Amino acid sequence: MPKRIAIVEDESELASLIDYNLTRGGYETRILNGSANTLKSLELAEPDLIVLDVMLPEIDGFELCRQIRASALLARTPVLFLTARSDEVDRVLGLEIGGDDYMTKPFSPRELIARVKAHLRRGDMDSGPPPSNVGPFRLDGTARRVYQRDRELDLTSTEYNLLEFFLTHPGRAYSRDQLLEAVWGEQRYVTPRTVDVHVRRLREQIEEQPENPRYLTTVRGFGYRFEDLP
Repeated sequence: MPKRIAIVEDESELASLIDYNLTRGGYETRILNGSANTLKSLELAEPDLIVLDVMLPEIDGFELCRQIRASALLARTPVLFLTARSDEVDRVLGLEIGGDDYMTKPFSPRELIARVKAHLRRGDMDSGPPPSNVGPFRLDGTARRVYQRDRELDLTSTEYNLLEFFLTHPGRAYSRDQLLEAVWGEQRYVTPRTVDVHVRRLREQIEEQPENPRYLTTVRGFGYRFEDLP
């Protein structure tokens, strides 16, 4: 079955352009105009990926992303932001609230397709390694779930990918560029600051004191290391 992509965009011409290119790429699409009931429409559609404009008529795209991450049906669905605002603070905010990627207008349709393919490919693993344990963490690669003791962590697709890398490479320090290459891969369109944002979000979930981390530690002047602790 073709992958389903929801396009949340109120500019009809841009929405049609995105729809045309994604349909040509073999995807099944649905256009939503960003009204107040968009979250319910998304939950009914159950898309594999959401293309989300930041500037919407009835609800701010960032606020809608927060609602998506709080939804049991959509929490793990990749979100690709579209916006005319290119300020770093907006990009960081989009990542902090759970966005997986960020594109500024105008953009190339080919670049959009490349990013969509990259995110869907990462989330399309129908098999994986057997569950493994690192300290109090249990990684289930087949189900793409991570447990800390008996509690399942609530992770976005990108957060899962990053934590999976750390859990399968404990005890070794990695620079931000190395993490970008390993986790975001060849199709990455992000900066080293992106790594910092996602590390901070992971610490908020796994650390008792995020400001004084026990597991996901900073290697000053270099990057990060995941400590293999009991």
